[in-house]
Amino acid sequence: MLVEDNPRYREVIALALKQEPDIQLACEFGTAEIALRSLKDRPGGELPDLVLLDLHLPGMGGLEALPRFLGAAPEARIVILTQSDHEADVLRAISLGASGYLLKSSTVTALTDGIRSVMKGGASLDAGVARFILNTLKSRLPTSDSAGLLTDRQREILALLGEGLLKKEIAGRLGISYATVDEHVAHIYARLGVRNAPAAVNQAHLLGLFPHSGKRIG
Repeated sequence: MLVEDNPRYREVIALALKQEPDIQLACEFGTAEIALRSLKDRPGGELPDLVLLDLHLPGMGGLEALPRFLGAAPEARIVILTQSDHEADVLRAISLGASGYLLKSSTVTALTDGIRSVMKGGASLDAGVARFILNTLKSRLPTSDSAGLLTDRQREILALLGEGLLKKEIAGRLGISYATVDEHVAHIYARLGVRNAPAAVNQAHLLGLFPHSGKRIG
């Protein structure tokens, strides 16, 4: 499902996704209110696997709508697709349960790869957003009151999870086995009290590992 108020941009996204045999754009809407209403009226109770959600919508904004989409379609992944690269929007979206955050300046390849990554259980983050999360984790984790919560290797893996990498990709990047990464990730989730990568990044934010401000990412 695509929720975007700009009809020309909706058309661009629709045309791009038609070229992908493994991705189907089931429906598109210009407002969150109409999109949410459609979830209650879908035949056979069919719900989307993933929602591409703009933040700046007429009426109900994307951040307000995000938890309502998760409430109406609990199994759906939400990927924010927006022009906003404000730090506050990124952190708020992740804290509300977004599985990804992409900017409209992203390439079609980045968008489709992001959709596939999220559907495989990973995260999908714009390169600038990923750098922001990576840098804040690197700069804040060692000096945080929670510095002893994770080992250096676990902090490194958490940073790569925040960058949107899958476990097998992390294993390749670090030159360690998939089983080792899987074990570290399980320990990270247990120590942070979470169940997935976006929640782990969000928990790092809640523990004061991220700065609280509205500055832009750059």
